[in-house]
Amino acid sequence: MASSRNRKIAEEIKKIVSHLMLVEIKDPRISKLSSVNHVEVTNDLRYTTLYISCFDPKHNVEMTIEGLNSAKGFIRKEIGKRLKLHFTPEPIFKADHSVEHGMHINEILGTLNIKSDEEPDQESDQESPEEDEEE
Repeated sequence: MASSRNRKIAEEIKKIVSHLMLVEIKDPRISKLSSVNHVEVTNDLRYTTLYISCFDPKHNVEMTIEGLNSAKGFIRKEIGKRLKLHFTPEPIFKADHSVEHGMHINEILGTLNIKSDEEPDQESDQESPEEDEEE
């Protein structure tokens, strides 16, 4: 189980790298519609694993990770500058396909034709007894 210090550091790294991806890194392989979904830091703070997803149809997550790997030195330097740790963790970028997987499951659920016990349309079609009395 990660300590609260490691969780705080992971959250700060997530903020830093998200900002770098959006504003400071100018690599065309890194989509502006990419995000850091989750960050894990090892207990000795030597490595940090960042899970990246991409929502841009023109880019895939592998391209974005390739761009991030080429900027790894800059990213590590910025993490070290902003966090002021004794050791700056080395970033490891991995694809996070959980969002795409969730969207796929949602599409499958949308294609199912499931009827509930009570249809909401039937209630609106029926007139209430109060309306009959007024007429």
